[in-house]
Amino acid sequence: MTGATRVVVIGHGMVGARFADDLHARDRDGRFDVTVLGAEEYEPYNRVLLSEVVAGKIDVASLSLPRTVRARTRVLPGLACVALDRSGRVAVDSDGGLHPYDVAVLATGARARIPDLHGFGPDGELPAGVHALRTLDDAREIVAATVNARVAVVVGAGVLGLEVACGLARRGLAVTVVHGGAHLMDRQLDAGAAATVASGLASLGIGLRVAARTQEALVHDARVAGIRLEGGEVLACELLVLAAGTVAETRIAQLAGLDVGRGVVVGPDLATPADPRVFAIGDCAQPPEGGTGLIAQGWDQARRLAVSLTAGPDGLDEPRGHGGAGAADAVPLRAGGTDVVRLKAAGLDVVSMGVSGSRRAELPGSRSVLLSDPAGGRHVEVVVADGRVVGATCVGAGPVAADLTAAYTHGTPAPSDPAQLLVRPVAGAPVPAASPTLMPDRTTVCRCNGVTKGEVVACWREGHDTVEEVARATRATTGCGGCTDVVCGLLDWLATTDPERSSRVSGGLSGGRAAR
Repeated sequence: MTGATRVVVIGHGMVGARFADDLHARDRDGRFDVTVLGAEEYEPYNRVLLSEVVAGKIDVASLSLPRTVRARTRVLPGLACVALDRSGRVAVDSDGGLHPYDVAVLATGARARIPDLHGFGPDGELPAGVHALRTLDDAREIVAATVNARVAVVVGAGVLGLEVACGLARRGLAVTVVHGGAHLMDRQLDAGAAATVASGLASLGIGLRVAARTQEALVHDARVAGIRLEGGEVLACELLVLAAGTVAETRIAQLAGLDVGRGVVVGPDLATPADPRVFAIGDCAQPPEGGTGLIAQGWDQARRLAVSLTAGPDGLDEPRGHGGAGAADAVPLRAGGTDVVRLKAAGLDVVSMGVSGSRRAELPGSRSVLLSDPAGGRHVEVVVADGRVVGATCVGAGPVAADLTAAYTHGTPAPSDPAQLLVRPVAGAPVPAASPTLMPDRTTVCRCNGVTKGEVVACWREGHDTVEEVARATRATTGCGGCTDVVCGLLDWLATTDPERSSRVSGGLSGGRAAR
């Protein structure tokens, strides 16, 4: 291969855009020319926070992700890839344009799962008032629908379904959640934890039907009027939101003759078995360890692939696929941290990670401790093995949840008596401090992106005065959004404790708060 390595990224969402940025950051010698095909016309945005838009907690403009201007990267928004010609190594876009490649990266994500219900069109057409929540346009349409709707039903009591339900209730709608599983959030929680969350929903005025399957959407004058459950119960509604999971977007891979299961099958190096020059990352991929559907895993895959492609002096002069040169030295996953699930919903505090929930397998030699206090809205379980926290479930746990998350993601040693994890800070984890002065620089502020307090301080001293500027420089706050208040607090603290720097900052204390 001579000249620059041509990379075509198919998908311009959170993972595809991150991969392009990571590859650009590591391509110091200009060895790669990158083309990104994006089906949506928008700049990349934070899909994780769409439920926050529905809740009215943030506006659409706040979803934009920091983007680096890249001299050797061409982004083509609004041009979807429709075919991948592997024999000719060409990607074909929706306008018929041809994009030759040496490396193709599938980052097509996933689409909302639409239940097959009576009342929907034969090809999945949805009546007025029925919406999924997967894209920016979906969020806008749901918000617009809340202006006239007073009663809503949400189908699906996973993380997204509960976030949407709480968001709609926050807007003043009467909401009922319908879930076919035995209890809510059944992928992350066991029955005890789910019961505590259900009590929290009831306190927010949200109705719940579990082990209840939706049979039919009742439609009047082409608009939804309610749903009928198996067994005959009818729930009236003017707004129906579908949060019944996602389906990996694999159509291009299938047409190209690649192996597809629940997603595009890839090996430890993220290459497809049939073609070592085609890779898949994010929600569309099916890696050996399985897909979590969480952005942290997709971002980790983007980083690993960027490292792998730039590791050799000649890019992909030696294919790095299954059985090819480089397969054995694929960049491994970072230990822990890519499967922490946080529920972002006003009035509910739920965190789950690692070995947890009703589907967990018992680990030989593991020990677990459970504190269940449904009346107090608390349910905390921690699982320890080999001297480390390997899983936890935290409902209404507050600071304990933060400590357990830090212990799990950092792999810090656990005390010999796991019960101590529920009553005192985790050994080796950052101790909550009344002042950021007492927080070590190595303390992780943004767990989604691994940003520390020291990096935020360094940004401040380089002249980055607002959350938006810190986000562009470090990516902090661009994941789940849970660290935004912490970053704001650090900037406010720096404005009052670093007089030499703050004297040069227009706005002083308001610089950090302006971007909340």
